[in-house]
Order: sequence, then C-alpha cells, then structure tokens
Amino acid sequence: MAAGKPAVKPFWHRLNKFFAFPFQVTPLAYGLFLAFCSLLPGVLFFLPSAFMWIIVELGIVLAASRYGFKVAVLGSRGIARVSDFPRHLDDEWSSLPWKLFGVFVVQSVVLGLVASVSGKLAAVVTFVISFMLPATVIVLVQSGSAMASLNPAAIWRVVRVIGAPYLALCLFLFLLSTGAQVALGLLLPLVSLWLLAPLFNFAFIYFGWVMASLLGYVMYQHHEALDIDLLPGAGADDAPAERRSPEQIARQETDALVAEFVTEGDIPAALNIAYEDQRARPNDAAALRRYHRVLLMAGETKTPTLLENAKRLIALLLQQELGAEAVKTWQDCRTREPAFVLEDAGQTLALARAAWRAGDGQAALAMLRSFDKRFRGNAAIPQAYELIARVLTQGMNRADLARPVLAMLESRYPDSEPTREVRWLLRDQPAA
Repeated sequence: MAAGKPAVKPFWHRLNKFFAFPFQVTPLAYGLFLAFCSLLPGVLFFLPSAFMWIIVELGIVLAASRYGFKVAVLGSRGIARVSDFPRHLDDEWSSLPWKLFGVFVVQSVVLGLVASVSGKLAAVVTFVISFMLPATVIVLVQSGSAMASLNPAAIWRVVRVIGAPYLALCLFLFLLSTGAQVALGLLLPLVSLWLLAPLFNFAFIYFGWVMASLLGYVMYQHHEALDIDLLPGAGADDAPAERRSPEQIARQETDALVAEFVTEGDIPAALNIAYEDQRARPNDAAALRRYHRVLLMAGETKTPTLLENAKRLIALLLQQELGAEAVKTWQDCRTREPAFVLEDAGQTLALARAAWRAGDGQAALAMLRSFDKRFRGNAAIPQAYELIARVLTQGMNRADLARPVLAMLESRYPDSEPTREVRWLLRDQPAA
C-alpha cells in the first residue's frame, strides 16, 4: 500500500453504505421501473397470461442481474457511488448473468450425479457449493470467465485471501438473501393486491443490489491480492473531502504528466500523451484544449494538425457557451495561419457573435469576411450581414460602411428580420 494512503475499512464497518446504495437516484429509479414492469402482463391482455408472466419476470431478473454485476464490477475497482460511475467503459458485466447461470447448471449436474451415488455425500456437496458461492461470484467478476469460476483452486484462493472474515461475509449474504422474504412478510398485510408483484420484485432487486455492493467492496478491500486494477478516483467514497469525479482525477493526472514533460523540454513526449488522450476522448473539450496548447509549442510543422484540432475544439467550446475561449483559439490559429477559417456557417456566425460580445469588432468582421461566398445560399447570410452592419455602426462608428450592407439586404432579403434590424440601426444616421 502506498505511503500515506489510508487503509481500506473492513466491510462490516460500512454496512449502512451497502443498504443505502439502492436508494441513490439512478438505481432507485431503475429498480422501481423494473419492479413495476411486473404489471405488464395485465396490460398486454391479448397474450397468454402465463407466457407473459414468464417472459416479463425473466426480463426483470436479467436486467436486475446485469445492473447488479455492473455494481459489483465497478465496486471491485473502487467506485462505490453511482455518480462516479464512468461514462465510457466496456460493458464487461453484460454477459456475467449468463455465465453465472452456466456455472449453476454445471454445479447442478455435478450435484445430481453425486446424489445418484450417495444422499449424504450430496448434502455435503450442497453445503460446500453454498459456502463457496460468494467466492465463486468473486472469481467470475474478477476474471469474467465461467471456466475460472468453476476452478476449485481459484475459488479457494479467494477464500484464503479474504481469510476469517469470509465466514462473516457468508453470514451477511445469507441474512440479506432472506431479507426480502422478511420484508415482504411485514409489508404484505399493508398493501393492495395489485401491488404484490411490484413489491415482490422490488424487494428482491433491492437486496440483490445490496449484496452486489457488498461483494464489490470486499473485492476492492482485497484488490491488491486479487490483482484487480482500480479506476481513477477509486476509494473516493472513503474520503469525504474528495469531490472530484473519476474523469476529473484522470484529467488532472494527465495535465500534470503533460506539464512535467513540457517543463523538461520534451515536447514530443507531451504531444504524444496529449494526442492519445484526445484520440480516446474526441468529444472532451479538456482533452482537445490540452492538445491545442501543446501543438502551439510544437512549431510550424504541426500547423495543419493544430488547425484541424482547433476546428473541433472551437465547435465544442461554442456548444458549451465558452465563446471567449473559442475566440482565443481562433486567434491562436490566425497567428499561425492568417487564412484560417471555420468550415461551418453556424459555427462561424456564433464565433463572430462571441467576438462582438467580447468587444473585438475587428475579429468579428474578419470571421465574417466573404461569408456569403464561402456559404452560398446559406440561411444565415442575412444574420451575418446584420452583425457586420452592427459592428460597423455601433463598434466603429462607420455608418457610411454599413449603408451598402443595408442596400444589399434590401435588394436580396427585403422582408427579413435582419434587414429591418439594420434599417432600424441606421435610422438616425445621415446618408453620405
């Protein structure tokens, strides 16, 4: 364990966290949705009732199991809060319910063969399978392999890694598995008949996800011994002072690494890291921004790459209403390549408006130069001319230059709103 890093608390110190997990907004909404899907057989009355019940319940079990495995997988890698779940991660848990079902089938076949030989021996095997079930699931989550989770050596290794607390884990999981039945027994006299099926499903979904959260944390607690790689931001749930998301932590770590190479004068290494990050996250403005900054340091040979990256960065900045930064990025490119322009009419107009709002009329006019020729027939042409007239009139006090713009608008777009706006702008300006 790294120096200064706090020890991971034993799972029995965090039982309240596991019980609270399904009440986070996302799992609670999803669990209620799945639970009330049990009412579908009554709505789809034109299909056989028994058939619909089987299909719907199997669908609910599969969906709840997939989400439970997702919780366990991410929990094992140190992510305990749903708000910290990464947006982009391979759905490695999506097939785990089927693999666990396959494991159960194999175990049932073995148990059946043993029972055909000896009833007492079958009872012993049943106990062993039940006792090893948590370790079996842990191996499945860790390896993603049904074959590995049938390997007694791999299962026993998990038991040895967890040690004596494995007995407590089995006890807690057993109590949780019966918790749904106890909760239902208490609530049944209090609810209407039509709520029985949703209540039944939600109870089992709730306790299932509590168990998934518990198993995931136990794996995280022993991640080093189990050879589990943690995600950025792992353990954030143990440190209330930490408010950064895993994406923010990963971004700041990359920033620090790039800055270190830049400080050492190793621009190619910094450029390579920035390139790989933006390639992995092409729609992340922070990654494109970092790449842009390093490209500015890389010299003239990287000018074409700088300009192409800037077009994507400016588009994202405009989407996020970061107009001032978008204008600064455009200016960086114009310094390197005076002929730099955007290839999208809407983005060009939005960027010019941002420059005008920032008080840079000259930049706004430069962005809109030859707008009608570059974007022939585009619906934004009247708006571009209106902005040009506004900059000339209000920003440069050159109404004489704005009048030809009005004349063009009146000849080509006589009834448009931009034409009326420019006419109003020049209402008090004397004609030349």
